[in-house]
Amino acid sequence: MTKTEQPKRSIAEWITFSIASFILAIIVSLVGYTWLNEKNQPPILSVTKKQTIREINGQFYVPFEVVNSGGDTAESVQIMAELLINGITETGEQQIDFLSSGESEEGAFIFSHNPRQGQLNLRVGSYKLP
Repeated sequence: MTKTEQPKRSIAEWITFSIASFILAIIVSLVGYTWLNEKNQPPILSVTKKQTIREINGQFYVPFEVVNSGGDTAESVQIMAELLINGITETGEQQIDFLSSGESEEGAFIFSHNPRQGQLNLRVGSYKLP
């Protein structure tokens, strides 16, 4: 029996093989990195009041920012505000449809009394997972 000789690979074939191998190695590395560093944390939501309160036509606008610093996405995020002045309570609610990990949204609550003269509490009331 005679042994059949395979033709030698050309330089173009070696270059193509090297590039394909390099791309495959990058993809496998990125998948592995993502898999190892996945946090699997629930949404961690925080709401903060911005410094500037505006008064327009007897209405007081209180801007806020809500941030998701957790790992998962939150849907239907409910932000609640409560203003207490001399025994009078004013409340407000905001709904943010979608807040992914690391994302922030801004909004404003509108009150008929000056929030600087009372106690203003902002908090996240609820959310649901997608």
